Amino acid sequence: MKTFLMLGGAALALAAAPAMAQNDTDRAGDIQFKVLGTAVLPDGKITAVNVDIVGLPANTQTKANDNVVPTIAVEYFLTDNVSVETIAGTTQHDVDATAGLPVGAELVSDALLLPATVTAKYHFDLGGVKPYVGGGVAYFIWLSDKPGAATIPLGVTDTDLSDEFGFALQAGFDVPLGDKGLGLTFDAKRYFIDTTARWFAGNTLAIETEHKLDAWVISAGVAYRF
Repeated sequence: MKTFLMLGGAALALAAAPAMAQNDTDRAGDIQFKVLGTAVLPDGKITAVNVDIVGLPANTQTKANDNVVPTIAVEYFLTDNVSVETIAGTTQHDVDATAGLPVGAELVSDALLLPATVTAKYHFDLGGVKPYVGGGVAYFIWLSDKPGAATIPLGVTDTDLSDEFGFALQAGFDVPLGDKGLGLTFDAKRYFIDTTARWFAGNTLAIETEHKLDAWVISAGVAYRF
């Protein structure tokens, strides 16, 4: 997180200077490629218990852990102010108990998430800084997951997290560095999406719960527009 704060501070400092790019407002047809450090901060709270044959404590609650990963983003400018963007990257999470069960008990291990996302963005021109807002659709794809260490002694043999559609809101800013297309970028997304978690003992569905993910995804890095 220190890296994000440093990059964000540098970007804000540069924002006070006039833009150096001679044609920076003429962006229609441009492609912008970003290399980012990204913090993925999901919720993971249980919102409903659909199946429970093991007798979970009534106040059982969970949390998915945070992760920091490298990501890339590709953006195409439809007009000088309107663009579409997609991101690429995977992030791995565990789901642990926060109440009811022993705190920290691992319920899901190494859940690998591909958060496929496409957003439309509107850019403002404030001289040395280019803020934007946007929104779009997301499809969370769980590439793999494993039973948590705390569930294996209870006979759990498999877990499953459901792939789900949702949507995302987005805001951030770009800061040009000279007139060669380079820049700094900072981005924040808030996802609104759920998943259904299932734990199996052999072929028997032992537990099924609904979870609110609603992740914050905070990114900072460098961009190149051409």
